[in-house]
Amino acid sequence: MTEKYVWYASYGSNINTERFLCYIKGGKPEGSTKIETGCKDPSLPIASSTFTMNYPLYFAKEARKWGSKGVAFIDLTEDPGCATLSKKYLITLEQFRDIVSQENNGIDFHIDMNEVIKNGSKVFRDAWYGNILYLGEEEGYPVFSFTAPWSINDVDSKKPSHAYLTTIIKGLKVDYPNEEIFHYLQTKPGIKDHYTEDELKKLIFEARKPFLS
Repeated sequence: MTEKYVWYASYGSNINTERFLCYIKGGKPEGSTKIETGCKDPSLPIASSTFTMNYPLYFAKEARKWGSKGVAFIDLTEDPGCATLSKKYLITLEQFRDIVSQENNGIDFHIDMNEVIKNGSKVFRDAWYGNILYLGEEEGYPVFSFTAPWSINDVDSKKPSHAYLTTIIKGLKVDYPNEEIFHYLQTKPGIKDHYTEDELKKLIFEARKPFLS
C-alpha cells in the first residue's frame, strides 16, 4: 500500500470529533480520566464525513478511563442488514498507526497494511482493539477501523457509562436528529439490556452538539 492518506472510521467515542482530536493533538477527553499523548504529527484531518459499516455494534468489557464501564466494539461478522453509524477521518497512515497504538496503551507495533487489505482484517495483538479491519475504499483511499479479535458471542455485554455514551451521542448529534439516535442506540447490546428508555432519552436530550464537527 503506497497511499499516504487513509480513512479511519470510528464507531465509538471517536465519532465525536472533540474526543477524536485528543488522539491527534493530545489531551484529556471530556468524561475520561486519561490524558492521551496525541500523534507525532498533530496535523488535523484533511476531511471527515459520515460512514456506515455493516458490522454489529455492541458494548462490552470495563474500561477504567470511562468509569470501569462498557465501551464500543463491532463484531467480526459482516451483516448486510446491519447499519452501524460511523464517522470517518482522512488522516495520514502514520497518524492511524499512532491512534491504534494509543488505543493499545502506547505499544510499538508493525503491521503490513497490504495484508490487512488482502485478508479484510489482521490481528496484531490479543487485546481489546488489537484487530485492524479493512472496510473498502472511499474517494480513492482505503478505509480502516479496529475492534477486538473476538466475537460478540464470546463476551458479556456491559453498560457504558453516562459520560462515554454521551460522548458518542454528541458526535451523532452533528449529523442525526434525537429520535433517530434513540432508535439507533436502544437496540445495541449493552444498552438495550441496561438502559431504560427514559434514561437513554434523557441522555440524548441533554447532550449538547460539539462545537467542532
